[in-house]
Amino acid sequence: MNILITGAGSGFGQLITADLLKAGHRVAGSMRDVSGRNAETAAKLRALGAEIVEIDVTNDASVEAGVAAARARLGRIDALVNNAGVGAHGLQENFSADDFRRLFEINLFGVQRMIRAVLPEMRERGEGLILNVSSLLGRVALPFYGPYNATKWALEALSENYRAELSAFGVELALVEPGGFPTGFMANLMQPASRDRDAGYGEMAGAPEASLAGFEGFLAQNPQQNPQLVSDAVVAVIGAAHGTRPFRTEVDRIGMAEPLKAYNDHLGQVTEGIYASLGIAGMLSLPGKAPDAA
Repeated sequence: MNILITGAGSGFGQLITADLLKAGHRVAGSMRDVSGRNAETAAKLRALGAEIVEIDVTNDASVEAGVAAARARLGRIDALVNNAGVGAHGLQENFSADDFRRLFEINLFGVQRMIRAVLPEMRERGEGLILNVSSLLGRVALPFYGPYNATKWALEALSENYRAELSAFGVELALVEPGGFPTGFMANLMQPASRDRDAGYGEMAGAPEASLAGFEGFLAQNPQQNPQLVSDAVVAVIGAAHGTRPFRTEVDRIGMAEPLKAYNDHLGQVTEGIYASLGIAGMLSLPGKAPDAA
């Protein structure tokens, strides 16, 4: 399969790119600043067999040019993995509307740009896969991650709608929902531009930093929460037969996956019921396939 993945320069993206190549896929990995700060990573992935394209998901022209370059090198794009993303941490009131906008630009609008760039050829071919790397924080909102929670909940809704609107064209949607993992993600969390609202929170103003330090310590004590799990999940979803892929895959070994899988399963049943009552149940699955409840 020919696959384009965003955010291949670090974290999950770098690992997923390498593992997809090992699985025999042809992969174009996208990243920013290919000739600068990501030059070493780009060289390593090229050595493994990846095609490297420069894409800034916040820029329309960059997305169009990068997708065109990937298509030219791969021949066609069978699957898109939207992995590029950034987190945010702090008291929600401290984040301005501009802070929120910057996060949405990457985590949601960037995904929309990428999907729009690859969909025409998938629709015309009658087959394709869009896999969005979301988060378990797109299913449950935790304090001090407010802007990030919001972007991932929005990504879940975006994916739900695309699933319904693209099924008739043979294009599958899939979500992989990781919990918190020890990657560079934590070190690069966006902070509010100003902390001028701290004074109104008293002792709670220091809670975000304390909670983050505590969670990082917790991850260090739980080595089973290995980023490899996320890459394995993505590779497994991509490797599944067309029309059999699960809509949602929860990935976590520290207590979040099981209850949120139950939540997702229940939501899937509710969604099926509502779609059936509206006479549009067929939109939840590819032609001739049963819907995946999650």
